[in-house]
Amino acid sequence: MSKKVSVSLCLCGLLLTAMSGGCGYALAGRGSFLPTDINVVGIPPLVNRTTFFDVEQILTEKIRNEFIGRGKYRVVSEAAGADAVLNAEIVSITLSPVGLTSTQLASRYQFVLTMKVDFVDERIQKSLWANDTLSFTGEYDLTSTAGIDASSFADQQRSAFDRIATDAARTVVTAIVEAF
Repeated sequence: MSKKVSVSLCLCGLLLTAMSGGCGYALAGRGSFLPTDINVVGIPPLVNRTTFFDVEQILTEKIRNEFIGRGKYRVVSEAAGADAVLNAEIVSITLSPVGLTSTQLASRYQFVLTMKVDFVDERIQKSLWANDTLSFTGEYDLTSTAGIDASSFADQQRSAFDRIATDAARTVVTAIVEAF
């Protein structure tokens, strides 16, 4: 009797597995919510409303590369001639100490980037996707605990921003293309 039960359970398990193949889930990154006739995307330089130097250039380039990586769009650096345009600005960047050394010096910082993004179909002047409060956070350590060097601090800030910019670009493009 127990052999029949285990065979029945195996058959039920196989049947459920076979039926679950059409459950409606799909891999992210495969579809596109954008109209199919959008082929050229304009990504002008982002506006930098912060006191941090060159962050808009880094983030603009990462967003352009992320769109190019999708393989479906030709990216241009201005709105002229584009089917859709990504208008964005870096609203704020904050650095806050979140870790201290034994001598009460900051050893770890939290980096928060907030931006506004609007993706507009230029042909009909309609916003296809917008978010006024996108926020990205990252932390980084100071490697020197004795005598903090200003250039080392600046290099670590750039490195932290580079990581956050990569994440921000991927998130922005995925949200626009896949409507998340």
